[in-house]
Amino acid sequence: MNENYVTLFDSLFLPQGLALHMSMERHAGAYTLWILCMDDEVFEKLGCLDLPNVRLLQLSKLETDELIRVKQQRTIAEYCWTLTPFSPRFVFDADSSVQRVTYLDADVWFRKNPRQIFREFEESGKQVLITDHAYAPEYDRSATSGQYCVQFMIFNRDGGEEIRRWWEARCLEWCYARAEDGKFGDQKYLDDWTEQFPEEVHVLIDKELMLAPWNATRFPHGRAVCWHFHELRILKGFSAAGYAVDCGSYPLPLVTRRYIYREYFIDLRRAINTITTFGWEVRAQRRWTLNDRFFGLLLGFWRQAWRVTIHWQQPL
Repeated sequence: MNENYVTLFDSLFLPQGLALHMSMERHAGAYTLWILCMDDEVFEKLGCLDLPNVRLLQLSKLETDELIRVKQQRTIAEYCWTLTPFSPRFVFDADSSVQRVTYLDADVWFRKNPRQIFREFEESGKQVLITDHAYAPEYDRSATSGQYCVQFMIFNRDGGEEIRRWWEARCLEWCYARAEDGKFGDQKYLDDWTEQFPEEVHVLIDKELMLAPWNATRFPHGRAVCWHFHELRILKGFSAAGYAVDCGSYPLPLVTRRYIYREYFIDLRRAINTITTFGWEVRAQRRWTLNDRFFGLLLGFWRQAWRVTIHWQQPL
């Protein structure tokens, strides 16, 4: 069976999007990755790249007047979150033969074939799959960020539409990067789905299949099908040699750095090389600070295997 996935990103996050695609080429089996292009620049660049098993959705051709209105009131990140529940509908509308769509965050990366996840979902008999954050106790942010994570979500065309439409309407009403009245972005809306839609929603039982930095100290990395590189950002200008990677605020075990992040860096390096080969700029995804430079010098290490130098930054 050909699985249909959808993700969304703009030209700034093209490196992560290309790394996701590379991992799917290795591990996803028969698949189509639909990319909702958040700006026309990334639509044009992806068109030039002509990636296998990819179909493009041009947001500027799909935006409604209502979406354009809320776009003016939200940051780029908030608008991306607003569009998350729309993205499966865009796929269903574009291809009537698609019966289910899996939403992926662009900074997710496949380590193995996801058949175990789909098998568990099918055996549940439900219509929508969501995943628990499964925080390590010391990093539990479920009260503010939500019990469940918008990172890997499956929607069936027919049985999942009621839930997707409900979520779409809520995100149009309110979707901001702040905790307010029990809401946070697009994510806290998922908290009561198992009570609100008990016959339709399945929570992935095998938590080790979807891992992220917030539970790297809780679970061994070996069984992870996907890793979510939350907070990872590419920086420029640390040295004349090239780029730096800020891996975020969660301290990571050495084994995770070695067997997860170093491997991901290889795909990021390939993505950067592809982008620069076409003469396109790889832009910094956030600015350097004095703390970046201090902690980078104190705690970092250099990956000389890259054509561009990648500096690893970890917080104390």
